[in-house]
Amino acid sequence: MTRISDRTVLFADLRGSTGLFESLGNAEATSVVTHCVNALAVPVSSHAGHVVKTLGDGLMAIFDAPAAAMQAAIQMHDVLEGMVTRGSERGASSGLRGLRLQVAVARGEIVEMAGDCFGDAVNVAARLLDHAGDNETLVTSEVMKGLSGETLLRFRSLDRLVLRGRVEPVEVHVMGGRRGSGVDQAATQFGDVTSVQEPDGLRLMWGGQHRVFSSQQMPVVLGRSPQAAFCVDDVRVSRSHARLDWHSGSFQLTDLSYNGTYVRFNDGEIVSLRRGGCTLHGSGSIGLGGSPADPASACVSFDVLRLADTQPQPFLPLR
Repeated sequence: MTRISDRTVLFADLRGSTGLFESLGNAEATSVVTHCVNALAVPVSSHAGHVVKTLGDGLMAIFDAPAAAMQAAIQMHDVLEGMVTRGSERGASSGLRGLRLQVAVARGEIVEMAGDCFGDAVNVAARLLDHAGDNETLVTSEVMKGLSGETLLRFRSLDRLVLRGRVEPVEVHVMGGRRGSGVDQAATQFGDVTSVQEPDGLRLMWGGQHRVFSSQQMPVVLGRSPQAAFCVDDVRVSRSHARLDWHSGSFQLTDLSYNGTYVRFNDGEIVSLRRGGCTLHGSGSIGLGGSPADPASACVSFDVLRLADTQPQPFLPLR
């Protein structure tokens, strides 16, 4: 029987499961991943949702209401965090300790047929996972319209993202903070970087490209896809490799890839981002899929721009 309805679609994906197969072997890793996915399915039913199907190391679910889907997503993160914490306390393998969760949620008209679901909302939710960092939940503006109160306060806008295979950009929001704390917990390697004056722009250079982006143009996706805002056509670069956001008065870089993103600042320090993030400051280079120390890596040069630094300074006479 075919049914057309307005639903909220949720995709959840475990990242880091490849490391489990390497460290535990196929049989044990399969058991661990299956156990984790089954545990993630519990919040779906607890919040009146329905698991449409499991996808190896993830699942797809549908809900009648966006609020129920968000409560399930929040609980999913808590469930995985608890499993990883307990595993760490019991001396679990590094593969288990490295498991992370991505969640993407969209809302719209879908077609339910033969136990599966189809439609634009399904495609959008699936593609949003390409843009989600570790332990992030991304949602569309249609989902936001169904939320209220404390839940809304946990989100910040990523503006409009171009999703693979879709012409029209999608307005996207990311959930940050825990239990309404209002604090975004995106990791930064340097803590809070503060300055007297906010940056005015970010210059990116690679090959023949020389682009300057303002905070209003964020987010910017760096990747191999022709649809990426800053396209880096290299075999080691993922289609959506990294994402630049504007948050708390600074430019923040988040790795979205399998091969990792590396940042070398002008003091020579190289920071490795494996599904994590950091605040960009000064100047340096971003290695996509390889360290900037490797001459073969695709390295994007960056400069955080402040117009005040380029203005003539007043002459002060000596006294």
